[in-house]
Amino acid sequence: MATNRIATTVWEGELLNGSGVVALESSGIGEYPVSWPSRAEQANGKTSPEELIAAAHSSCFSMALSHGLTGAGTPPTRLETKAEVTFQPGEGITGIHLTVRGEVPGLDEEGFAAAAEDAKKNCPVSQALTGTTITLAAELA
Repeated sequence: MATNRIATTVWEGELLNGSGVVALESSGIGEYPVSWPSRAEQANGKTSPEELIAAAHSSCFSMALSHGLTGAGTPPTRLETKAEVTFQPGEGITGIHLTVRGEVPGLDEEGFAAAAEDAKKNCPVSQALTGTTITLAAELA
């Protein structure tokens, strides 16, 4: 069964001096302020499209890796994934770097790295972002 998730942004003003609020409507967990300076300069307590992409990518990748490891008979105890999305004004998103550290009893570094590469390739968010270079560093704890 397909699911739909909804977020809505209300933006007021022009790009450089305007601002907006993005609401995570499906979950109802909050509204978050956004602005051009929070995107292109310092966050200063506001989010950005890139941070939201990083959140989506790190969680999707972790789910895909957990699923793959479990299916291979080596379920993880813990996975910690960081997604770093690079935004260059005038160019757009220039890359995403995933870093994962895992606790997986019975699995060696080579097996973990292979499972992480498979998750990077096959998680739905990675597949949606195929126009972007995605790199990965994986290590066992």
